[in-house]
Amino acid sequence: MDDAANSGISEPLDLVKLSLGERVFIKLRGDRTVTGVLHAYDAHMNVVLSQVEETIHLVDVTEDGNPLPPRVERRNVEMLFVRGDGVILISPTQQ
Repeated sequence: MDDAANSGISEPLDLVKLSLGERVFIKLRGDRTVTGVLHAYDAHMNVVLSQVEETIHLVDVTEDGNPLPPRVERRNVEMLFVRGDGVILISPTQQ
């Protein structure tokens, strides 16, 4: 805990501040995840990311109600604004 006090971390959002300009992983509601370079954030966890890869995990069902095998859709976006009410988790990525 002394290391945290020495590095100026006194609030949870200070950890996010250390990730500015770095690649982060964000888990969102609706089985979505995004990774990208963090440019800005606020107290509501609204974030602005660049070089974003969004991943969506989908499970479709047949007309009978039986689930089909899960599938993953990915898309790349140059710049993305993520609303904070959809953010579940934010973490630096491993390099």
